[in-house]
Amino acid sequence: MIPRSENPDLGHPIFVAEETWGAPFGGAAACTCYHGRVMQISHSIRNRILAVALFAAVIALAPVRAHAVSKEIIELQTQVQQLLDMVQRLQSTLDTRFGVLQNLAQQTADQAKQMSATVNDLQQKLNSQNETVGGKVDTVSGQVQSLNDSVDELKTRIAKLDKTVQDLQAQLQNMQTAPPSGAMPGGAPAGQGAMPPSGLPAAGQAPSTPQMSQAPPLQQTFQSGVRDYNAGKYQVAADEFQDVLHYYPLDDMAGTAQFYLGEIAYQQKRYDEAVNAYNTVLEGFSGNPKAPTAQLHKGLALLAQNKKDAGVHELRLLIQRHPRTPEAAAARTKLNALGARAVAK
Repeated sequence: MIPRSENPDLGHPIFVAEETWGAPFGGAAACTCYHGRVMQISHSIRNRILAVALFAAVIALAPVRAHAVSKEIIELQTQVQQLLDMVQRLQSTLDTRFGVLQNLAQQTADQAKQMSATVNDLQQKLNSQNETVGGKVDTVSGQVQSLNDSVDELKTRIAKLDKTVQDLQAQLQNMQTAPPSGAMPGGAPAGQGAMPPSGLPAAGQAPSTPQMSQAPPLQQTFQSGVRDYNAGKYQVAADEFQDVLHYYPLDDMAGTAQFYLGEIAYQQKRYDEAVNAYNTVLEGFSGNPKAPTAQLHKGLALLAQNKKDAGVHELRLLIQRHPRTPEAAAARTKLNALGARAVAK
């Protein structure tokens, strides 16, 4: 065995059997065959070396390429993860700020509600105070007006009392200045039994007062008048109420009788007479319980005569004088229906 060449990959010598190359042949022929065989082996080894080198290059380049692609993917994944983290932090910040804004908005809304409720309470209190003050003013005005009416009524009654006293004094004076009577029966002289100089009758004799018609009972006459009025017997009732006024002009029932006379005229649509009768009640009997109704019906009678301004004025005067009465409530309703204010501007 003779070493002929060396394998580049294995690094071992290649032994060629001497007997293979030289035994059957000899001389130059053997040498030629030998060199050709060597060339073939060299070409084959070169091809193998090139293949191995190419394979080694492919093997060497493949990890580098895969490593580069993997590195880029890792970088992209890192960047994506960073973006996701930023988005999450931004979302968390937005959620926090939105929660703060929502809380502030809720607090503002609550404060606005509280302020609105406070303003409403203050407005209600102011309205209540205004109504209370207005009611007190109306009450005081009504009381003052009632006092004035009472004073007027007292003046009217005093005037009537003065007139009655004057009438009595005139009658007494007539009695005192009457001529002495003639002779007494039985032939007594004319001087005997005559009236004393003072004008008073002698002892045992009654004064010569003029005959006066007997007054009917007050309660019975008044109740009869009310019954006849409710039954629609207006003329009979009017006569009975006139009797009350004639015989008992200073009694409290006289004012009520005067009111019913106004009611009779109102029912018969004689509005002028009704207004005059109501005026008599309001001026002469202002303290009578029927005075508020008389003033209400007076205003309605004026409206029935198309005297709107006078009627509205009378209804407003009723509300001012008697603000807490049912008649005042009816007057307010009527004014509202007319489109007029309860209190003049």
